[in-house]
Amino acid sequence: MVNRFVCSYNEPIAQTKAGKLRGFFWDGIYQFRGVPYARARRFHSPEPVEPWQGVRDALDYGYVCPMLAPETVRGELLVPHRYWPKSEDCQSLNIWTPSMDADAHRPVMVWLHGGGFAAGSSIEQQAYDGENLSRFGDVVVVTLNHRLNILGYFDLSSYGDRYRDSGNAGTMDIVAALQWIHDNIAAFGGDPNNVTLFGQSGGGGKITALLQTPAADGLFHKGIIMSGVLPMSYEAKSTDSKPIVAALLRELGLTDDEVEQLETLPYEQLAAAYGKVSPAIQRSGGYVGGRPVANAQYAGDPRVVGFREHAKTIPLLVGSVIAEFGFGPGIRGRKNMTREQQMTFLKQFFGEEADRLATLFQTSYPGKNLTDIFFLDSLCRENTRDYCKKRAAAGGAPVYNYLFAFEFPIDDGKPAWHCSDIPFAFCNTGKVPVCNVPETTERLEAQIASSFVSFAKSGNPNHDALPQWPECTANDMWTMIWDTECRIGCNFDDELYKAFMPIAPSLEKINKGAVVLR
Repeated sequence: MVNRFVCSYNEPIAQTKAGKLRGFFWDGIYQFRGVPYARARRFHSPEPVEPWQGVRDALDYGYVCPMLAPETVRGELLVPHRYWPKSEDCQSLNIWTPSMDADAHRPVMVWLHGGGFAAGSSIEQQAYDGENLSRFGDVVVVTLNHRLNILGYFDLSSYGDRYRDSGNAGTMDIVAALQWIHDNIAAFGGDPNNVTLFGQSGGGGKITALLQTPAADGLFHKGIIMSGVLPMSYEAKSTDSKPIVAALLRELGLTDDEVEQLETLPYEQLAAAYGKVSPAIQRSGGYVGGRPVANAQYAGDPRVVGFREHAKTIPLLVGSVIAEFGFGPGIRGRKNMTREQQMTFLKQFFGEEADRLATLFQTSYPGKNLTDIFFLDSLCRENTRDYCKKRAAAGGAPVYNYLFAFEFPIDDGKPAWHCSDIPFAFCNTGKVPVCNVPETTERLEAQIASSFVSFAKSGNPNHDALPQWPECTANDMWTMIWDTECRIGCNFDDELYKAFMPIAPSLEKINKGAVVLR
């Protein structure tokens, strides 16, 4: 089968405020790649792009932000990646749309990538491709790059008002992208008044930050937070940035009066010096950057300072996966273990608590292999529950919760890990072989993607292919459990987590691999 492709001198052309863009049409979807939405000097807030004459090609993905550490190839079967050229000139976005009709008013879904606030990109994972989701949901999909790590989140404000915005430069890039979308997305068939942010891990964390960022008010209207609520203990004990900046200057042989030289040093030199001085300061609880800093731009974590009034008006869909950071080897032979063998395995790690955990786990997850307890998420689920309940208690727009509990056909069956729900949300399980289970994957993908699309359209994830999905309240955590058979639960894992959290295995132990019973 040959699909229609169009890319001529005359079409497809989109008129933006800065000038005309040329994309291409492929298999029913228009694509525009590497669209510049802003420009910025290092450590400073972004500025609008310079207008151009004629037609500018938007056919190639833009540069991605440089990383602090070299990229390594690992875990490609679990999370297939792309590796892409890097530059500080990284403020670009990508668009997929079913039509160029300015009157179409399609919902807009804006993806914020993971990698914390330090790494990642809009095209890092193969599953981030927006073509299939755009076609499936009849929506406009946008993905974007922005500044990360010390380029996007390094507070230099203790060295003068010149750097007042440096600690949140990356977030302000996202705000600039949202402003660009607001001003231009109608030319791509999108509705600027119906914009949904969705993001996983660090991308979800960026959404929680944007909800507390006044400059983003009115630029998005719903949020989908995937595995993006982490413990507040991850925050630095101190917000004083002067020690890390002073240490960085010393390492580079610069004085306080020469701080402006940090703006022009080669990134590699700056990153290397930062890598030398930051670990000791971080171990002592000092500020080292790498995430938003509370100031006039960002109100701070709502679990501490409360939810802003505007944030309360934004419907939220917040979730996580059953085994989040269990990337390590699965348990050999688990499929053929008797219940007695499963219990023997659990007792190696949980001792006399094993029987109680097994009972509670079976109640929460009927039919699951008991060895899954070893991989049970100890970072996101509890914090997601806390965030949802506090947001519901604050009042305003509804909050919905999900848990992705699918078992993947690798290593004799492996519970869902961090990022494993992304291909389902994007309708891209065909790009990730490990996702595929005959007679199951296609149905589950449609159920999950339909929930995301329904939420983007109306602020409600319910649809006919799922059980009725109530919103959360301050006391009742209604959770859609996405699995081979989807079901709804209310406070279904409360008792399990009360027992599990005090004795949860460390991530190091989980990812070294469990003891194999022979």
